[in-house]
Amino acid sequence: MTGIPRAPLLLGLAGVLPFTWGALTVLVPALGDLSLDLLGPRFTGRTLLLLYGTVILGFMSGVIWGFATRATGRHAAVLYALSTLPALWAVFSGFSTLALALGFAALLLLDRHAQAAGLAPPWWLRLRLLLTALVVLCLLPGLP
Repeated sequence: MTGIPRAPLLLGLAGVLPFTWGALTVLVPALGDLSLDLLGPRFTGRTLLLLYGTVILGFMSGVIWGFATRATGRHAAVLYALSTLPALWAVFSGFSTLALALGFAALLLLDRHAQAAGLAPPWWLRLRLLLTALVVLCLLPGLP
């Protein structure tokens, strides 16, 4: 992706790998069986999607918190408050892949705001759109 620095792009794509593995082990049961034997149930299918998705949505809350540190006054206070929502959503929304997918999609609104306000780097939204699309696609096979 043009304009996105190499390190954030590669590390962001690497962060999608557990989502990809979770989706693959849902879609290809033989991979799920292999994963169970080698890694255990936490690293397989829907469980992996839910656990890792919750962690990453919480992590992304922290990123928005970081952007809030660059704002001032009421704007900063509102962003700090809004930055807690993705993590709270991940924990209290019923622990479902649909809820996580919706959380990641909604997070784009905060990313867009941070970019428009000059709090995020110019390439941020391009990276977030790419990664969010990949994550949401990976979460879909985990729907009940």
